[in-house]
Amino acid sequence: MDIKTRLISSILFWAAWIVIPILLEIIPAFGSMLVLIKRRIYTNKTKAPIKYPEITLIVPVYNSQESLEECIKSINDCDYPNNLIRIYFVNNKGQDDSISVYRKCQKEYSDLRMTWLDSEQGKSRALNLALYNSDGKYIINIDSDGQLEKTALTHMIDRFEENPDVNCMTGVIMIKYDNIPETKDRFLRLVRRMEFLEYGQAFLAGRNYASEINAIYTLSGAFSAFRKSAILKSHLYNTDTIAEDTQLTMQMRYDRKEKIKLSEKSIYITDPIEGIDKLYTQRQRWQRGSLEVSKMFAEKKLGMGHLLSDISVRTLLYDHTFSFPRIVWYLALICLLFTGYSGKTIVVASLFMMGLYTLCSVLYFIAAAGFLKDFPKMRKQYLSQWYLVPFLPLFNLLNFFFRFAGIINSINTTSAWKTKTLTDEKKTVRDIVRDDTKGIRRFIQNLKDIFDDESIDDVVFTFDKLGARNLVISVTLITLASLFSIAVMIIIATVHTYI
Repeated sequence: MDIKTRLISSILFWAAWIVIPILLEIIPAFGSMLVLIKRRIYTNKTKAPIKYPEITLIVPVYNSQESLEECIKSINDCDYPNNLIRIYFVNNKGQDDSISVYRKCQKEYSDLRMTWLDSEQGKSRALNLALYNSDGKYIINIDSDGQLEKTALTHMIDRFEENPDVNCMTGVIMIKYDNIPETKDRFLRLVRRMEFLEYGQAFLAGRNYASEINAIYTLSGAFSAFRKSAILKSHLYNTDTIAEDTQLTMQMRYDRKEKIKLSEKSIYITDPIEGIDKLYTQRQRWQRGSLEVSKMFAEKKLGMGHLLSDISVRTLLYDHTFSFPRIVWYLALICLLFTGYSGKTIVVASLFMMGLYTLCSVLYFIAAAGFLKDFPKMRKQYLSQWYLVPFLPLFNLLNFFFRFAGIINSINTTSAWKTKTLTDEKKTVRDIVRDDTKGIRRFIQNLKDIFDDESIDDVVFTFDKLGARNLVISVTLITLASLFSIAVMIIIATVHTYI
């Protein structure tokens, strides 16, 4: 009985702790390396078409006064012929003076055919408005807060023209590195460097591998392209979700049976994250949008029977379904000490997992650098961050907790583009803590009134500081205690079952 119990517990331990991450993360990292090797050995240069077709660019504008001119300049500087580009700028309830920037650029770049449209009904309807007005063989969407790399459009159309069976394509999103070293705040500078590495690995390595096996989860809203004949057969951009790009991707994949591919030499460069608050809301929005879209397709398209064959099912399973067990598992590692596992086993297993994730980061880093060989400046910037690669698993862990907050917040709040920032959340919790402890504060104040002692002032001052500065630590401890209790109950139930 003892051997059977140990065998079962060992299988459960290694399956949850090792096997699932290997299947869903480590193997794709090796896959990206194989794709890179394949591309290097069998280099097939994409042929330029005899005659380039007319294309339409759709650029949603929302308070883009500071970035719009650079965006328009990047379109003008692209090597795709200006006379074949039609651009629609769709203003989505913007409150700044972006229209003045647009008018200035009309004069400065007079050979660009640009049209300004006003939409007062949200981003999805703004995009659909431009789609209805568009012409040209291909429709390309880009955000207004970044710039196209000079050859981005040409490479995209070359790939389309050479592959007539491909109707949907996404570009590569890279973080603008030039100003990152000048960031004054050290922590923010580190976050931006990590984000720069993360985007490079996600798009140049991860999505290259996904493209090879037709498993791209979502067309990037910042830079994606379609044959007009294909997208007009869809339901266009959905207005009931904040993740309209993911929703359209699933439409094309499941309803239209289209392939989703990556044009790895079509690069769109966006500014680094403004701060930790922005990172927090961004990752929550991605997670929430993914849940919303999954609900729309869950009944017919996303069954567990497609776990091995469908990237959407695997992504949802890992990012959403496994989120709660992963939270519990971090504390369960401690509980394993009480179920017969030695501390050495737990430490070795944890280090082994960290080693695997680090290896995964190294492989992605090498693959991404390989795909940047045609962009020497960007490749040099990317390679210069090599020393941060071992820390990427920790950055990904931080983002996991941010995404997990998105899952929690989606339970009791309505869908909206704007959500509470991390600062807002901290303030809310602080106010709750201060309200819940007002009795203690009143007691201390009464003591102060009675004794009028300076030491009591020190107590009050210290209490205030704890409430303001150590709020996050307090909340974390409360959360960990709750999760620890849950984990202990699970362990006790499991031990009781086998005993």
